[in-house]
Amino acid sequence: VQLQASGGGLVQPGGSLRLSCAASGSIFISISVMGWYRQAPGKQRELVASITSIGGTNYADSVKGRFTVSRDSAKNTVYLQMNSLKPEDTAVYYCNAYRTLSPSYDYWGQGTQVTVSS
Repeated sequence: VQLQASGGGLVQPGGSLRLSCAASGSIFISISVMGWYRQAPGKQRELVASITSIGGTNYADSVKGRFTVSRDSAKNTVYLQMNSLKPEDTAVYYCNAYRTLSPSYDYWGQGTQVTVSS
């Protein structure tokens, strides 16, 4: 069982990045709530965006209009397209797979660093 996050890096303010979260093992994104969270130094982890099993999406107010969460069920992969990045978006970004119905689970990926700086 694994969630592999990738795509982070250093970008200038106003730039874009696309994060990917590839699920494997017994995680199937089509029947899970997939979330992107982030944690900046000295701050608590916060939800950035999520997508449900039926495709419903939810975003933190701070990223609405700039970030887009999507999924490719055939690749069992979730994406976070981040545009108009700001320095305050700097954080480690984590993906999460959550399911309450049997089989239930709550898995986290290893995190990918996003740094927005000039």
